Amino acid sequence: MVVVDTTSQSKNALQWALTHCVQDEDNITLLHVTKTPIGQAIDETQRERNSRAHEQVHPLKNFCQLKKPNVKTEIVVVETAEEKGKTIVEESKKQGAGVLVLGQRKRTSKWRVIWKWRAKGGMGGGVVEYCIHNSDCMAIAVRKKSNNGGYLITTKRHKDFWLLA
Repeated sequence: MVVVDTTSQSKNALQWALTHCVQDEDNITLLHVTKTPIGQAIDETQRERNSRAHEQVHPLKNFCQLKKPNVKTEIVVVETAEEKGKTIVEESKKQGAGVLVLGQRKRTSKWRVIWKWRAKGGMGGGVVEYCIHNSDCMAIAVRKKSNNGGYLITTKRHKDFWLLA
């Protein structure tokens, strides 16, 4: 399962998963999670948002089929009022994912200082960190180091492990 959205980090994570995790005859689920506006019920606008979300993720499905034609690719769009991290972990359990791949962006030094301070107080550090520490399956955060510099991989046991490939 790869968590996707419209960011370059998401596409980089998908590209990494296709070259390092996914093998022929595997199934890959592209999970797109959107937040429900507060107080909004299921109605026509929600259906429109889900349709728009499918349209945004569909090019990534085409990318998968181009790179790995023997892999079955499925798009799952989930709209939630809960925290995205919790929803991603629950959906990975529900779908029976063996590996959960998430894109990660480089954080500013100010954000890292705030995150460390919050972590000492018992508060979380973000969606990716939540998924890595709470997922039942292997969760991998992927960040492209530079155009030709490989990837930085974060798991439960390794933080920013540099993979030159």
